Amino acid sequence: MTNSRRRGPVALGALALGLASVVLSGCKNDAKPPAPPPPEVSVIEVKPGPVVVSNEYVAQTQAPDTIEIRAQVTGLLERQAFADGARVKKGDLLYVIDQRPFESQRAQAQASVAQAEANLVNAQQNLARNGRLIAQKAVSQQDYDTAVAQERASTALVDAQKALLHNVELNLEFATIRASRDGFMGNSQVKPGALITAQQTLLGTLYSSDPMWVYFSISEDRLLQLQKAAKRPDESTPFHIRLADGTDYKMTGRLDFVDAAIDPKSGTLQVRVSVPNPDRLLRPGLFVRVIVPALDSPSAIRIPQQAVQELQGTKSVYVVGVGDKVETRQVVASHLLGTDWVIASGLAAGDRVVVEGTGKIRPGATVKPVLVPAKT
Repeated sequence: MTNSRRRGPVALGALALGLASVVLSGCKNDAKPPAPPPPEVSVIEVKPGPVVVSNEYVAQTQAPDTIEIRAQVTGLLERQAFADGARVKKGDLLYVIDQRPFESQRAQAQASVAQAEANLVNAQQNLARNGRLIAQKAVSQQDYDTAVAQERASTALVDAQKALLHNVELNLEFATIRASRDGFMGNSQVKPGALITAQQTLLGTLYSSDPMWVYFSISEDRLLQLQKAAKRPDESTPFHIRLADGTDYKMTGRLDFVDAAIDPKSGTLQVRVSVPNPDRLLRPGLFVRVIVPALDSPSAIRIPQQAVQELQGTKSVYVVGVGDKVETRQVVASHLLGTDWVIASGLAAGDRVVVEGTGKIRPGATVKPVLVPAKT
């Protein structure tokens, strides 16, 4: 009995403690878990700045005047009067064809002219004599008419012989070939002693050098931009030339020619730029690059390409607004500068654009923006 009384209070206490544990355990199971923290995203603050965007095209140079030198007479080449590759001026002597055959022909033609002129004098005197005699009715009308015909035939023969002489003198002149303009000669294709066939044998090629033409192809939309800029004399689009070694040519060119039709296969047009070339740094046939400024703005906005989502031609970005909530903003961007888009509209100075973490956010969500420095 004594032991039972002693164990009673202890058992009751243990039971109360167990019930309290059960109650506390039930309360803990009913409590809600804490909300997760907002996702961290990297943002940049939009700051307008100067931006120049250029388009680059592969091009090739060509001399405006490329003249193939061919003789107009047949004969043996006697002399080459220039060094291969030399600079020549208009009128400089280039080639001499053996002139002796033409000089002989000229002497013969001159003799024929002299003979025809002597015959003409005799015919004129005969006509004058017959004219006096027919007035006295001392000769017949037929004799007079014959004298008139002989005088006219002799006059025509003199004209014909003079024309032959002129032709021979032209051939003699053509035996000496001179430069038709300033430029540079290529490598001579024939050497002295070779037989030259009139209008067939290529003697050499004369290239002009200043200015130089640069040809390249351009899409229709970019061509329209260039033509609009060219109509404003104060804002004419400059064309810069980059050489094969990566250096920039010091002089800019101007738009000189646009082809009449678009190539249906490539959808492009051929255009030509005229570039000053006083030092002859540019040679015909060089492959160069034409750099055309497409955008020059003192206060343009640029953001990383990775921040822009594109769907069916529409571009958009995530912007962190008031209360660190995310919103979608449509933007217009048509120019790439390195790895950045240049934004034409849709963003303003001070906007916070998400550049990293776009895959874990949605419009309306609250985020924890982490500002990263923007590219300058």
